Order: sequence, then structure tokens, then C-alpha cells
Amino acid sequence: MEYNHTPVMLKEVMEYLDPMPGEKFIDCTLGKGGYSKAILDRIGGKGQVLAIDLDSLAIENGKINFKTEIKNKKLILVNDNFKNLSEIIKKNFSRNETVKFAGIVFDLGLSSAQLQDQSRGFSFQVAEAPLNMAFNQDAVISASNIVNEFDEDELIKIFKNYGEEKNARRIAREIVEYRKENPIKTVGQLLEAIAKVAGRQTRALKIHPATKIFQALRIAVNNELENLKQVLPQALELLTEKGKIATVAFHSLEDRIVKQFFKNESRDCLCPPICPVCACHHKARLKILTPKVITPSKEEIIANPRARSAKLRVAQKI
Repeated sequence: MEYNHTPVMLKEVMEYLDPMPGEKFIDCTLGKGGYSKAILDRIGGKGQVLAIDLDSLAIENGKINFKTEIKNKKLILVNDNFKNLSEIIKKNFSRNETVKFAGIVFDLGLSSAQLQDQSRGFSFQVAEAPLNMAFNQDAVISASNIVNEFDEDELIKIFKNYGEEKNARRIAREIVEYRKENPIKTVGQLLEAIAKVAGRQTRALKIHPATKIFQALRIAVNNELENLKQVLPQALELLTEKGKIATVAFHSLEDRIVKQFFKNESRDCLCPPICPVCACHHKARLKILTPKVITPSKEEIIANPRARSAKLRVAQKI
């Protein structure tokens, strides 16, 4: 399938990263390669981009669209989970040199291609799609495994913690009852179970009643929040002095993790207020460049409605 995706707030990301000729960058979420291409256009022949994606379709698309850059070793493509960032660097750069990067960018949202891929069930628009939701085609767990095999309390926890769904308990109970008669294998079957809880409220809701449940399942299947927590400290270590981390998040849970990480790493002490003297000896390593989160312009949202929930945060190593 054709791999489609529009990078969100590309102009703003590039303004903050400000790539210069000869610099090295990491694009931790290649997608269609929008950020990578914009960076490659600015860093010249001696610059280099390492682009990572867990989705093999994104990597295959990148091999087609960046043949020249790959041949000239300006672009390195890696099919892996960005939580393994430090190991990826070791495998792809000489161990005899200390490799540092001028900038690292994360686009933490789903790509348009993933939403449109009917074999994965990310979207609730195609009822007959299998309930998969894995970024990695070789994933060992799917959304179908979760809704059919997890007990009611585990489902409640997932829907509350990852979807912030106020009807988590009722929906979990309905799913457990539904699967007694029919295993939930398709998007349509899951929608049926959710609809029994949403009932008459559906028309009054600003978003589809299944939105938060689908988000929660996708996060659980791909372990997204834990992966983000693991990669941010690694990214900080890999930055040059004045190097920058830019993250584009699409829901509050991811944005909260980034915000807290930036906040902690911009402080000299992390001891609780009751401590009279600092015992942690923590030193600030980041300067926050976006004290107020950056959101897409009205024009961008009109052109790309999926950008409406995006939040950009940028910090610089000191």
C-alpha cells in the first residue's frame, strides 16, 4: 500500500531544530519521512540523519523514496523500536567514535497510512477490519488478545489509565459479557459492545464513543508510554551541547510524560520541598524552549484535521 502521512507542525519543528550543514540528527519516528526530508535538505552532503520506525512498511517506503540519500549514506534507516535507541546507535556507528546529535525529533502520533491499513484495525471506520492495532507486524500481542483474554479488572485498568475513559467499568463489563457468546475479533464487534454502553449519549458526544477505548488498546498493545519513558533519557545523553529534543504528542498521556521529563531535567534539585538540604545532587541538563506548549495553526488544522490535538514541546541541552 502507498504510505501516506503529513508531518504535523513541520515549519515549527524546523524553526526550533534549525538544522545546519554537517550536523547529525535522529528522526525516531520516520513515518513517510517528512521531518527527515526537511532536515536532509538543510544539513548538506556531510550531514546525516538516522531514521527509525517500528513499522516495516514505513522503512520499505523510505527505501523507495530516499534511494539517493541512502546510497550516499546521508540517511540510515532502522526498523526497530526507539526504546532501543542507545543500542541502535552502537550498531550503526563506529564504536571508536563518540557520536552526538544536534537534534532528535519524535512524532508520537499514528500515521495516516496506519489508520488506513485495514489489516490492523486502528480505525473504527472499517467494521470488518481485524482487531490488531500493532505497529510492528510481528507483534506477539494484539488488541483482540486483550479484549478476549484479559479479565474485567485488567480491562478497567487499561481503559482508565490509557484512555481516561469515564465509562471504563461499564464498557469492560459489557466486553466480558459480549465475549461469552462471541469472541471479539473485528472492529465492528468491539464497536457493538461499546455502543451498548454509550447508548443514547452517542449523538451528544464531541468524539466517537469508541475513541478513548481504541486509544487505550493501541497504547497497551504497543507499550507506548513505557517506550517513551525509556527513550527520553537515552535521547538526552546522545545530544550535543545545545542539541535539541522536539516531541509532537497527540494525547495528554504522552504529552504529560514529555512535560514532566523536561521539567525535571531543567531543575538543579529534585528533592521534595520538605528536605532542608539537597541530597539528590541533580543538575539541570535541559533548557525548556517552549514554556507554553505549541499547537497547530488554524490553517494547518483546516488542511489536516488530524493535527488538531497535536502538542509540540522542545528543549535544549545545556
